[in-house]
This record gives sequence, structure tokens and C-alpha cells, in this order.
Amino acid sequence: MNHLFKLLCGVVAALALTQVAAAAELRERALGMFSPLPSTFPALKDNVITGEKIELGKALFFDPRMSASGVFSCNSCHNLATGGDDNMETSIGHAWQKGPRNSPTVLNAVFNEAQFWDGRAADLAEQAKGPVQAGVEMANTPANVVATLTSMPQYVAWFEEAFPEEKNPVSFDNFAKAIEAYEATLITPAPFDAWLNGDDGALTGDQLAGLELFMNKGCSACHNGVNLGGNGYFPFGLIEKPGADVLPPDDRGRFAVTKTADDSYVFRASPLRNIDQTAPYFHSGKVWDLKVAVQIMGTSQLGTEINDQQADQIVAFLTALTGKVPEVVYPVLPRETSQTPRPSGELQ
Repeated sequence: MNHLFKLLCGVVAALALTQVAAAAELRERALGMFSPLPSTFPALKDNVITGEKIELGKALFFDPRMSASGVFSCNSCHNLATGGDDNMETSIGHAWQKGPRNSPTVLNAVFNEAQFWDGRAADLAEQAKGPVQAGVEMANTPANVVATLTSMPQYVAWFEEAFPEEKNPVSFDNFAKAIEAYEATLITPAPFDAWLNGDDGALTGDQLAGLELFMNKGCSACHNGVNLGGNGYFPFGLIEKPGADVLPPDDRGRFAVTKTADDSYVFRASPLRNIDQTAPYFHSGKVWDLKVAVQIMGTSQLGTEINDQQADQIVAFLTALTGKVPEVVYPVLPRETSQTPRPSGELQ
């Protein structure tokens, strides 16, 4: 009996050691493809992050008066309460127009190689200028934004505090830099980061199985790095083009930026952090189910069928990328004055 007990203990110990070794090997492989979120805010190009700049950027992010109509703010399409996007197929903007593409999440967007689905903005400051001027979004002008800001003494004081070295701190460039500084703080550490940093209990068995499939199937060839995407451009339909219901033929992606034929239907790889919070999926916003999206990617990008069990496990892994959103206290915005430009443009 004693001998049998010792034998069983030995088997259990051996199995435990095997599992530990397998877990260590999986983490080593994962660290070769992914990186945990840093513990500090990333440095920005030509934009030093300060507390004053963050607070100013936060106010601007939530202020609908930055739009011509006075209705739409950055938070309208990048709602921090719903995953950093608006959970709509395509966003609604000025005069209730529908935009051409699904709104990407702003959470962790600072880690993307470039912004927008086609990468036309190099950073978040450049991105912040786009929607403000787009006729289908906020339909404003840089001059009117500056006029609006300078009409409110509180905003002028905040710009002076945020950009103390500048003679004329209220500018469209500084408007964008302040928003960039705030958005750089919107980082969501997730269970996957804890696991990458050595916490063996941070992921479930299904999530670990999903991670292994994610790497073995080839998903990580495009979705890698700290944001598991956002850092490369790939044809949608590399192996097999999805139907027009998923890939609208009139949106040729990065071609609009480069005018290069090879960039037709090429898009930036979607970052996958908080992906289970940001349905619908793809630039078209046509797919509402994450499991379906995973299976479409298997067929169209990898040329392989991902069966139901495998898709469920990959989705389980993707839920481990959902992190803690920074607490957001809605800002009290500066009061308008008689000099503040009035809302303009048709709303219906």
C-alpha cells in the first residue's frame, strides 16, 4: 500500500512538473510575440505629458462645442463607458450622417503604429484633428475651434497652464496635443498582462488553450506586439475574400492614402485589447458576433477552418485582453460667453 501511494505521488508530481514546464514554454513563446502593457504612460513624440495637459485634454475630449453643431464630442464615437467606441456599425455625425467606417476604440490606441483603419494619421494628435474637420463627423474648422476656446476665459487659463512656454498657447495644434496627452492615459491592464508578467493563475485553462491556438493557427502573425495588432497593414481577404456583406467593394482601404494598387483592400490590423467590448467588428462593422469574426478571419486570412470548439477557446483567450478602464469623472466644462460662436449647420 505504501509503495502504491508513493508511486501515485510520484506520478502526480511528474504531471505537475510537466504542466509547469508546458506553461513556462507557452509563456516564453508568447513573450516572443506579445508584450505586456507598460506600467507608465508611453512617451509621445514632441509632446511631453503633464497633469495640466491631461486635464485640458480630458475637457476637450468631452466637449461637444468642439463640433460645429455643438452636439458631437470625441466621446460621442469613442465612448469610454462602452469600450472606447460607440458600438454602432458606423458612427453618426454632423446632420445625422453615417460615417463610412466602424469607429475603432480609443483605449490603448496610443500603442498603435498609426491611427484610423487606413493608417492615415501618424499619431493621436494628428488623429484628433481629423474628425473635428470631417464634414461627416464634427464639421468644424480649426479657426472656429480656436475662436470657441479663446471666448472662454477658463479654457484660456487652462491652455496657459498646459503650455506655459508658449506666447499664444491657444492653437489648433495644442488642442490636438492636449487630447493626445489625455488619450495616452487610457490604458487598460488586463489578465493577459498579469500572465505575461508571471502570474500563472491569471488565465483559465480555456484561455490558455485559446492562446495556444491563437499562436499555432497564425493569428499572431498579424495580431502581435503590446496591442495585439495596430502595428501592420494586411489585405482583408489574404487567402479568400469575404463577401460584400463583410467587405464592401467601394472601400478600398489604404489605397485611398497611398494610391498604390497593392494597397487595395489593405487595412491596419485591428488591435485586439478589449475586443469583446467593441462589437460590431471589422472596418465595415458588419459582424456582431466575436466568434463569427474569429471564424471569418480563419477562412479569409489564414485559409483554415476554425471549428466551433477552437473558436470558443480563442474567444475565451480574447476575453483575457479585456482590462480595467481608468476611472473617468465627467469634467465640468468652461462656461460660454457672449463671444462664443453659436452652433451652426443643419441638424436634420
